[in-house]
Amino acid sequence: MNDAAHDLHAPHFIGIGGAGMSGLAKILAVRGASVSGSDSKESETVLALRALGASVHIGHAAEHVPDGVSSVVVSSAIRADNPELAAARERGIPVVHRSDALAALMGGRRALAVAGTHGKTTTTSMLAVALGELGLDPSYAIGGDLDAPGSNAHHGTGEIFVAEADESDRSFHKYAPEVAIVLNVELDHHANYASIDDIYESFETFVGRITPGGTLVVSADHDGARELTSRVAGREGLNVVTVGAAEDADVRVLSVTARGMTSEVAVLLDGEELTFTVSVPGRHYAHNAVAALAAGAALGVPAADLAKALGSYTGVRRRLQLKGEAGGVQVIDSYAHHPTEMTADLEAIREGLEGSGRVLVVFQPHLFSRTQQLAEEMGRALALADASVVLDIYPAREDPIPGVTSELIIDAARRAGADVTAEHAFDAAPALLAGLARPGDLLLTMGAGDVTNLGPAVLEELGRGLRHLNSVATNV
Repeated sequence: MNDAAHDLHAPHFIGIGGAGMSGLAKILAVRGASVSGSDSKESETVLALRALGASVHIGHAAEHVPDGVSSVVVSSAIRADNPELAAARERGIPVVHRSDALAALMGGRRALAVAGTHGKTTTTSMLAVALGELGLDPSYAIGGDLDAPGSNAHHGTGEIFVAEADESDRSFHKYAPEVAIVLNVELDHHANYASIDDIYESFETFVGRITPGGTLVVSADHDGARELTSRVAGREGLNVVTVGAAEDADVRVLSVTARGMTSEVAVLLDGEELTFTVSVPGRHYAHNAVAALAAGAALGVPAADLAKALGSYTGVRRRLQLKGEAGGVQVIDSYAHHPTEMTADLEAIREGLEGSGRVLVVFQPHLFSRTQQLAEEMGRALALADASVVLDIYPAREDPIPGVTSELIIDAARRAGADVTAEHAFDAAPALLAGLARPGDLLLTMGAGDVTNLGPAVLEELGRGLRHLNSVATNV
């Protein structure tokens, strides 16, 4: 496998276990490339890559970059002083950004790129699953693992390539899709964007990359998306299709009806009313499905067939994923880390809650910069829960910012009337949460960091308590 601009026949991925990087590595391995890489720790993803023939080292060291590599692939999270990156530069090995590698993989395919400040992973995966259900076997690269078929990437035999387009570092400017979705436009990624106008300009550049005669599918309900639509309206060679509940939407959502942990959606498209089921709860996810429907239709896929196929989507790992139940308490994992996402997931869970149970949350803030800018909004979102526990900030790629701690969110949550508890010891959280929960409750582990690991631990604590009660009852 070879690309004229970026030689990917023998790539080395720094941070190969990451959600975005691992997907590209998987596709390249299936296409016959000699893939190597490194990551900070062992994981299921690393094991899957090795099963595909990739050579993966744990830890970062200059000697991990093998002889004969054609390029070294990096993401924006890789620091300039990474020893493997330094070795590549010293040896004159081309360094390729992840977005350039993805753009190369999409070459020659009918590309469909999904953008927006949030909702990208869900919408991309809905399209990938539905198109696959219709036998179109698309290639895809997604920022999360699907429940089925259980991967974040696939090299398909069909002509369509569905990709999640990341705006966080402006890397989505590299793509040239036939169809693009913009779900929403909000200020986020504060380390890379100075203002909302900066964000708008970035999305305008992305829209400008749509191929002549291509289509922009954009929300008619979201204020930021509507502003973007007004900015790009009238561009020559661009078809714009608006979607949402707004009366002026081209593809209009007529209703979203909660059915427990699923939703029934009625939509009007080209004068035809279609009704279909989305197997995840909440209006937010239903609207993502409608955007996917409109985008698939723009590619020429029959809308009625696609609507039915969307019902086969069962979710993405970490997007309201049920981790299990113990002691009458359901534990659900949520990747939400921006206030809008947090609000949407809490409202969705509330809609699907049956009986008198409560919604409990353990929230781990993600990034110091995001907390600094959005602590007040995060606190207000947590007030939608009946009770919440807030952990320390997960730093990811960032260094601490003086004065920025999770206490900013806790104070904001209390001002909003929330019942919130601080827990600074990560390992103590499972016992605390199991003690708070009672039968009928739903507990969300929420955030983009390692808070996801608390779900199984909480279930174990709940199960231990249940076993203890059963033992006491037996001995009485």
